[in-house]
Amino acid sequence: MMPALPLEGRIALVTGASRGLGRAMALALAAAGAAVAVNYRQSEAQAQQAVDEIIHAGGHALPVQADVSDPASVQRLVATVHDGLGPVDILVNNAGVAAPVPLHEVDLELFDTTLKVNLRSAFLVTTAVLPGMRQRRWGRLIFLSSVAAQIGGIVGPHYAASKAGMDGLMRSYASLLAKEGITSNSICPALVASDMLSGNPRANPALVPVGRFGRADEVAAAALLLASNGYITGQCLNVNGGMYFS
Repeated sequence: MMPALPLEGRIALVTGASRGLGRAMALALAAAGAAVAVNYRQSEAQAQQAVDEIIHAGGHALPVQADVSDPASVQRLVATVHDGLGPVDILVNNAGVAAPVPLHEVDLELFDTTLKVNLRSAFLVTTAVLPGMRQRRWGRLIFLSSVAAQIGGIVGPHYAASKAGMDGLMRSYASLLAKEGITSNSICPALVASDMLSGNPRANPALVPVGRFGRADEVAAAALLLASNGYITGQCLNVNGGMYFS
Protein backbone atom coordinates (compact mmCIF):
# COMPACT_ATOMS: atom_id res chain seq x y z
CA MET A 1 0.00 0.00 0.00
CA MET A 2 1.43 3.36 -1.04
CA PRO A 3 1.94 5.79 1.87
CA ALA A 4 -0.23 8.92 1.88
CA LEU A 5 1.33 12.16 0.77
CA PRO A 6 2.57 14.12 3.83
CA LEU A 7 0.22 17.06 3.31
CA GLU A 8 -2.75 15.23 1.86
CA GLY A 9 -5.98 16.87 3.00
CA ARG A 10 -4.30 20.11 4.05
CA ILE A 11 -5.06 23.54 2.60
CA ALA A 12 -2.15 25.91 1.94
CA LEU A 13 -2.15 29.61 1.16
CA VAL A 14 1.01 31.06 -0.36
CA THR A 15 1.08 34.83 -0.74
CA GLY A 16 2.92 36.33 -3.68
CA ALA A 17 2.93 32.93 -5.37
CA SER A 18 2.66 33.81 -9.05
CA ARG A 19 6.42 33.68 -9.60
CA GLY A 20 9.81 33.20 -7.97
CA LEU A 21 10.09 31.61 -4.55
CA GLY A 22 6.35 31.79 -3.94
CA ARG A 23 5.61 29.80 -7.05
CA ALA A 24 8.26 27.20 -6.22
CA MET A 25 6.85 26.75 -2.71
CA ALA A 26 3.28 26.50 -4.00
CA LEU A 27 4.30 23.75 -6.43
CA ALA A 28 6.22 21.86 -3.74
CA LEU A 29 3.33 21.97 -1.27
CA ALA A 30 0.94 20.80 -3.98
CA ALA A 31 3.25 17.91 -4.90
CA ALA A 32 3.15 16.86 -1.24
CA GLY A 33 -0.64 16.65 -1.38
CA ALA A 34 -1.85 20.06 -0.22
CA ALA A 35 -4.52 22.00 -2.05
CA VAL A 36 -2.92 25.38 -2.70
CA ALA A 37 -4.29 28.90 -2.99
CA VAL A 38 -1.94 30.86 -5.26
CA ASN A 39 -2.20 34.49 -4.21
CA TYR A 40 -1.12 37.28 -6.53
CA ARG A 41 -1.54 41.04 -6.67
CA GLN A 42 -1.05 41.85 -10.37
CA SER A 43 0.39 38.85 -12.24
CA GLU A 44 -2.87 37.06 -13.06
CA ALA A 45 -1.54 35.14 -16.06
CA GLN A 46 1.48 33.83 -14.15
CA ALA A 47 -0.68 32.81 -11.21
CA GLN A 48 -3.01 30.93 -13.52
CA GLN A 49 -0.04 29.16 -15.09
CA ALA A 50 1.07 27.96 -11.66
CA VAL A 51 -2.45 26.76 -10.89
CA ASP A 52 -2.68 24.99 -14.26
CA GLU A 53 0.63 23.22 -13.59
CA ILE A 54 -0.62 21.97 -10.23
CA ILE A 55 -3.94 20.78 -11.66
CA HIS A 56 -2.21 19.11 -14.62
CA ALA A 57 -0.11 17.13 -12.13
CA GLY A 58 -3.27 15.93 -10.41
CA GLY A 59 -3.43 18.46 -7.59
CA HIS A 60 -5.90 21.09 -6.48
CA ALA A 61 -5.24 24.82 -6.68
CA LEU A 62 -6.97 28.17 -6.91
CA PRO A 63 -5.67 31.59 -8.03
CA VAL A 64 -6.75 34.41 -5.71
CA GLN A 65 -6.06 38.09 -6.34
CA ALA A 66 -5.48 40.23 -3.26
CA ASP A 67 -3.27 43.04 -1.99
CA VAL A 68 -2.17 41.44 1.26
CA SER A 69 -1.12 44.77 2.76
CA ASP A 70 -4.77 45.89 2.72
CA PRO A 71 -7.02 44.61 5.54
CA ALA A 72 -10.24 44.43 3.49
CA SER A 73 -8.45 42.64 0.67
CA VAL A 74 -7.01 40.11 3.13
CA GLN A 75 -10.44 39.32 4.55
CA ARG A 76 -11.75 38.72 1.03
CA LEU A 77 -8.71 36.57 0.23
CA VAL A 78 -9.18 34.26 3.20
CA ALA A 79 -12.94 33.99 2.61
CA THR A 80 -12.35 33.11 -1.05
CA VAL A 81 -9.84 30.40 -0.13
CA HIS A 82 -12.22 29.00 2.47
CA ASP A 83 -15.08 28.85 -0.03
CA GLY A 84 -12.95 27.47 -2.87
CA LEU A 85 -10.67 25.00 -1.08
CA GLY A 86 -11.35 25.02 2.65
CA PRO A 87 -9.94 26.57 5.81
CA VAL A 88 -6.23 27.43 5.68
CA ASP A 89 -3.96 24.95 7.49
CA ILE A 90 -0.61 26.14 6.11
CA LEU A 91 0.20 29.81 5.57
CA VAL A 92 3.32 30.89 3.74
CA ASN A 93 3.81 34.64 4.15
CA ASN A 94 5.96 35.19 1.07
CA ALA A 95 4.68 38.40 -0.54
CA GLY A 96 7.23 41.16 -0.39
CA VAL A 97 9.20 43.88 -2.12
CA ALA A 98 12.89 44.69 -2.23
CA ALA A 99 13.99 48.06 -3.59
CA PRO A 100 17.80 48.24 -3.56
CA VAL A 101 18.86 51.89 -3.30
CA PRO A 102 21.88 53.78 -1.97
CA LEU A 103 21.65 54.58 1.72
CA HIS A 104 21.05 58.29 1.16
CA GLU A 105 17.95 57.47 -0.92
CA VAL A 106 16.20 55.50 1.83
CA ASP A 107 13.49 57.97 2.79
CA LEU A 108 10.42 57.66 5.00
CA GLU A 109 8.11 56.80 2.11
CA LEU A 110 10.27 53.88 1.01
CA PHE A 111 10.72 52.70 4.59
CA ASP A 112 6.98 52.78 5.31
CA THR A 113 6.07 51.11 2.01
CA THR A 114 8.55 48.28 2.58
CA LEU A 115 7.29 47.58 6.09
CA LYS A 116 3.69 47.74 4.88
CA VAL A 117 4.18 45.18 2.12
CA ASN A 118 6.69 42.89 3.86
CA LEU A 119 5.74 42.98 7.54
CA ARG A 120 2.24 44.39 7.92
CA SER A 121 0.95 41.94 5.29
CA ALA A 122 2.32 38.97 7.24
CA PHE A 123 0.55 40.19 10.37
CA LEU A 124 -2.73 40.77 8.53
CA VAL A 125 -2.90 37.40 6.81
CA THR A 126 -1.74 35.51 9.89
CA THR A 127 -4.36 37.26 12.00
CA ALA A 128 -7.05 36.30 9.48
CA VAL A 129 -6.23 32.58 9.42
CA LEU A 130 -5.28 32.03 13.07
CA PRO A 131 -8.79 31.67 14.54
CA GLY A 132 -9.48 28.64 12.37
CA MET A 133 -6.08 27.09 13.10
CA ARG A 134 -6.62 27.55 16.84
CA GLN A 135 -10.07 26.04 16.66
CA ARG A 136 -8.74 22.97 14.82
CA ARG A 137 -5.57 22.93 16.94
CA TRP A 138 -3.36 22.47 13.89
CA GLY A 139 -1.48 24.97 11.79
CA ARG A 140 1.78 25.87 10.13
CA LEU A 141 2.92 29.48 9.89
CA ILE A 142 5.91 30.05 7.59
CA PHE A 143 7.47 33.47 7.10
CA LEU A 144 9.85 34.29 4.25
CA SER A 145 12.49 36.35 5.98
CA SER A 146 16.03 36.97 4.72
CA VAL A 147 19.68 36.82 5.66
CA ALA A 148 19.32 40.62 5.62
CA ALA A 149 17.63 40.36 9.03
CA GLN A 150 20.86 38.85 10.38
CA ILE A 151 23.68 40.66 8.58
CA GLY A 152 22.06 43.69 6.93
CA GLY A 153 22.07 42.30 3.40
CA ILE A 154 22.55 44.16 0.11
CA VAL A 155 19.17 45.89 -0.32
CA GLY A 156 19.14 48.45 2.47
CA PRO A 157 18.03 49.19 6.05
CA HIS A 158 14.37 49.42 5.05
CA TYR A 159 14.40 45.83 3.80
CA ALA A 160 16.54 44.49 6.65
CA ALA A 161 14.22 46.09 9.22
CA SER A 162 11.12 44.59 7.60
CA LYS A 163 12.63 41.11 7.63
CA ALA A 164 13.95 41.40 11.18
CA GLY A 165 10.46 42.43 12.25
CA MET A 166 9.09 39.35 10.52
CA ASP A 167 11.41 37.12 12.56
CA GLY A 168 10.22 38.78 15.77
CA LEU A 169 6.62 38.24 14.74
CA MET A 170 7.36 34.59 13.99
CA ARG A 171 8.96 33.97 17.38
CA SER A 172 6.10 35.57 19.26
CA TYR A 173 3.57 33.34 17.49
CA ALA A 174 5.79 30.32 18.16
CA SER A 175 5.93 30.97 21.89
CA LEU A 176 2.23 31.76 22.21
CA LEU A 177 0.88 28.91 20.08
CA ALA A 178 3.22 25.99 20.79
CA LYS A 179 0.69 24.19 22.99
CA GLU A 180 -2.08 24.57 20.41
CA GLY A 181 -0.63 22.41 17.66
CA ILE A 182 0.51 25.42 15.62
CA THR A 183 4.13 25.89 14.63
CA SER A 184 5.69 29.15 13.49
CA ASN A 185 9.01 29.38 11.66
CA SER A 186 10.95 31.55 9.23
CA ILE A 187 13.00 30.73 6.18
CA CYS A 188 15.95 33.08 5.80
CA PRO A 189 17.29 32.77 2.25
CA ALA A 190 20.29 34.56 0.81
CA LEU A 191 20.88 35.45 -2.83
CA VAL A 192 18.47 33.00 -4.42
CA ALA A 193 18.18 33.30 -8.20
CA SER A 194 14.85 35.03 -8.88
CA ASP A 195 13.32 38.08 -10.54
CA MET A 196 13.90 40.03 -7.34
CA LEU A 197 17.59 39.15 -7.31
CA SER A 198 18.09 39.98 -10.98
CA GLY A 199 16.97 43.55 -10.26
CA ASN A 200 19.73 44.12 -7.72
CA PRO A 201 23.06 45.23 -9.24
CA ARG A 202 24.86 44.40 -5.99
CA ALA A 203 24.02 40.69 -6.23
CA ASN A 204 27.14 38.63 -6.87
CA PRO A 205 27.65 34.89 -6.33
CA ALA A 206 31.11 35.70 -4.99
CA LEU A 207 29.36 36.95 -1.84
CA VAL A 208 28.15 33.41 -1.12
CA PRO A 209 30.67 31.03 0.49
CA VAL A 210 29.44 28.05 -1.56
CA GLY A 211 30.19 30.09 -4.67
CA ARG A 212 26.78 30.24 -6.36
CA PHE A 213 23.30 31.67 -6.06
CA GLY A 214 20.67 29.53 -4.40
CA ARG A 215 17.82 27.88 -6.31
CA ALA A 216 14.12 28.36 -5.73
CA ASP A 217 13.61 24.63 -5.28
CA GLU A 218 16.09 24.65 -2.39
CA VAL A 219 13.94 27.21 -0.58
CA ALA A 220 10.81 25.25 -1.48
CA ALA A 221 12.31 22.15 0.13
CA ALA A 222 12.72 24.12 3.37
CA ALA A 223 9.08 25.22 3.23
CA LEU A 224 7.97 21.63 2.72
CA LEU A 225 10.01 20.52 5.74
CA LEU A 226 8.43 23.16 7.98
CA ALA A 227 4.94 22.42 6.69
CA SER A 228 5.38 18.70 7.35
CA ASN A 229 7.06 18.83 10.76
CA GLY A 230 5.18 19.49 13.99
CA TYR A 231 8.25 19.56 16.26
CA ILE A 232 10.16 22.46 14.69
CA THR A 233 8.93 25.85 15.90
CA GLY A 234 10.41 29.26 16.65
CA GLN A 235 13.28 28.70 14.24
CA CYS A 236 14.81 30.63 11.37
CA LEU A 237 15.88 28.05 8.81
CA ASN A 238 18.91 29.48 7.04
CA VAL A 239 19.03 28.61 3.35
CA ASN A 240 21.96 30.90 2.64
CA GLY A 241 24.95 29.09 1.18
CA GLY A 242 26.96 29.76 4.32
CA MET A 243 26.54 33.55 4.45
CA TYR A 244 25.47 33.44 8.08
CA PHE A 245 26.08 30.76 10.70
CA SER A 246 23.62 30.29 13.56
